Amino acid sequence: MELFGAPIQSVYLITLIVAGGLTLLYILFNDILEAVAEVFPVNPALILAFITFFSASGYLFELLTSLNNFLIIGISIVIALVLDTLLNVFVLVPLSSAEESLAYTTKSLRGRTGKVIIPIPLDGYGEVLLKSNSGTVAKSAKSFKGEPIEEGKTVLVVEVQDGVLHVVPHESQEDYLI
Repeated sequence: MELFGAPIQSVYLITLIVAGGLTLLYILFNDILEAVAEVFPVNPALILAFITFFSASGYLFELLTSLNNFLIIGISIVIALVLDTLLNVFVLVPLSSAEESLAYTTKSLRGRTGKVIIPIPLDGYGEVLLKSNSGTVAKSAKSFKGEPIEEGKTVLVVEVQDGVLHVVPHESQEDYLI
């Protein structure tokens, strides 16, 4: 079978190369193209992956079997749909939710305990280390009551203003996890 004056096997191969190249460009320039991606209801990575899976399976079936061309197209569509669904369910959705779960907000820091790593002087700034399951965060800190707090003391975050923690000394010896 010929398509656009070329053997179908060549069309599959050219489509595979173009879709693979576009996928690579999309991965590299994803942040720039993020605004374009918001216009479409489907993730562009899924569309590119579908085209890549379809053309790869079509090319392999044309190369390795003697099945009817229309049967190969049908089988390739089914394979591409299954692989695209698996990619979405097991890779893209978990990645998007994992990205959100690792982030913290300044609002979530209120009520947490931390350890002073740079002393907080009288009416001045120091630094507090807060630990979490995903790592540690060091933030600028100021005494809530304006009193000095020495290095190594455990403190309680009372509020966060303009990215600066306002803390008070805390007597608890509990772990200071976010």
